Amino acid sequence: QVQLVESGGGLVQAGGSLRLSCAASGSIFSLSAVGWFRQAPGKQRELVATFTYSGSTYYENSVKGRFTISRDNAKNTVYLQMNSLKPEDTAVYYCALRDYALGPFGSWGQGTQVTVSS
Repeated sequence: QVQLVESGGGLVQAGGSLRLSCAASGSIFSLSAVGWFRQAPGKQRELVATFTYSGSTYYENSVKGRFTISRDNAKNTVYLQMNSLKPEDTAVYYCALRDYALGPFGSWGQGTQVTVSS
């Protein structure tokens, strides 16, 4: 059983920063299999950041240079540092875990709301 718990969301002004945390517990085969998604009202859920199989990172184009994904294996936690936030970053952010290497994201957290005011 896998449990993912997000925290760190909130209301911030444009240009501000937030750090989201995803605390993982249970049968986690690798924190490198965790990704961050977001879903804005009326829009489809999109992948924002994740680790790649080669050990690098992937970022959705609109967040490149502003968001950073990282992990702390000792704490079983994955972070998403978000800087220079824009109103269009407003969404519910979710962390998710792949079922296996390169597999689908089958386990999801409950989400945390991020609201960026202009």
